[in-house]
Amino acid sequence: MKFKLDENLSPSLAAIFTAAGHDAHSVTQQALNGKPDELVLEVCGREQRALVTLDLDFANILAYPPAEFSGIVVLRLPSQTHSAVESAVRLMLGLLGQEPPVRKLWIVEESRVRIR
Repeated sequence: MKFKLDENLSPSLAAIFTAAGHDAHSVTQQALNGKPDELVLEVCGREQRALVTLDLDFANILAYPPAEFSGIVVLRLPSQTHSAVESAVRLMLGLLGQEPPVRKLWIVEESRVRIR
């Protein structure tokens, strides 16, 4: 599966995706930092990548209907330390075989994943 890491995530997290057999790029690598959310999602759509982000705005299904996108994964964590984010990413990656996030919204919390 292909993923795009939003600007609020360390590009170094891409290595975790790669080690799990996935393709991951970051918004930073494409000089999309500071660009409108709609543009980032448009690029994700062209590249067929699910967006992984800490930005809770993407969890708004009225603004971002999941069926219209390549997948949106929102990490909703009480702590956004690198280790907390890495742990959430590993939780998410462990569930990909059961149900990919394509055309869905995944909200990843510390100990659970909600799928819409």
